[in-house]
Amino acid sequence: MKWVTREYVHVDRTACPWLIRKFIDPQAEFIFVPTEKIEEVEKTQKAIPFDAPEVKLGHRDGKCSFETIIEEYNIKDQVLRELAKIVHSADTRDTALAPEGIGLSAIMTGARFNVKDDFEAVEKAAYVYDALYSYCKLKLLRKKYKKELAKMKQNQQTEFLRIKMKEKQ
Repeated sequence: MKWVTREYVHVDRTACPWLIRKFIDPQAEFIFVPTEKIEEVEKTQKAIPFDAPEVKLGHRDGKCSFETIIEEYNIKDQVLRELAKIVHSADTRDTALAPEGIGLSAIMTGARFNVKDDFEAVEKAAYVYDALYSYCKLKLLRKKYKKELAKMKQNQQTEFLRIKMKEKQ
């Protein structure tokens, strides 16, 4: 399927393609255009619009597009919901929700100047979102196994968590 959004990607427009490819449409093709061309591309290329004004998969009810897509596609992954807090924080500057959002915003701001175009930005950002997904999974595992981990030495904790990270949650 084709997906269309605004050009000059930043946080939400790098996070959403990662989300779409990982959880919705592994073969997704992305199109980046000026805001005023989104409706035209939606019609002529039958592309699904996201993270643009007045679209179903955009900001609404205080949520960023990443959160809206999770909601619209009924994705129940707890780790992803944790990651959504970071994306929301970075995209909306609501740093109280997830202080990690400050770092994500800084990374995506700088990254825009290290790539030739939006396609490369999305491609390179995928590593960041994979790493943040792992970070969120680890964070939830540490919380879930807090008592067990407290009884272990550092190297035992690391090995225990390494095994749990590989398990489906």
